[in-house]
Amino acid sequence: MQGGLADIWKENVLEVLEAGILEYEIAGEFLADIKKKFGGGDKETVKVAESKRLKQEGNIMEEFVQKFKRTARGSGYERRLLIKEFKQSMNRTVQQRLIELEH
Repeated sequence: MQGGLADIWKENVLEVLEAGILEYEIAGEFLADIKKKFGGGDKETVKVAESKRLKQEGNIMEEFVQKFKRTARGSGYERRLLIKEFKQSMNRTVQQRLIELEH
């Protein structure tokens, strides 16, 4: 969560915490409040958004594949669309090397 309302909300929560006031006694209350204020969206929509943000970056391929599988599960993506998202998330160097392979 970044920008706009999320930043204002974050600052308010941090000020309360710095004052020593415990607004949330358990993590579940905190998460429920976040979902209420910012909308959690349905599971499929959230998974699609996560998969679009996922990038391989410095992860080794095995680690990236596992993260992608976890993110893709429940996204509703299948076959070509799933492959497209996977390719777009990979490092450009890896993409180029795969293109240059003979078979």
